[in-house]
Amino acid sequence: MKKNTITLVFMLLIGLVAGTLIGQLLASYSALSFLTKTVELTWQPKADLLVLKYDLDLLIRLNLISLAGLAAGFWLFRKL
Repeated sequence: MKKNTITLVFMLLIGLVAGTLIGQLLASYSALSFLTKTVELTWQPKADLLVLKYDLDLLIRLNLISLAGLAAGFWLFRKL
């Protein structure tokens, strides 16, 4: 299988989503609270250029489990 950028982004996205879902499932266990503590990153670019106006809101919620999923996605990409 040929490795390319689209495959890398897809694998990272799948790993991030899988890690986030596992983190949501483990959130009810108080002993694992350090793994499921969430940090929110926001980015809100906007511009008004008279002809074109845009306003984007991007919110990313990360925890240690989702970062582990991201690493697993990268590891799987390297194994291809």
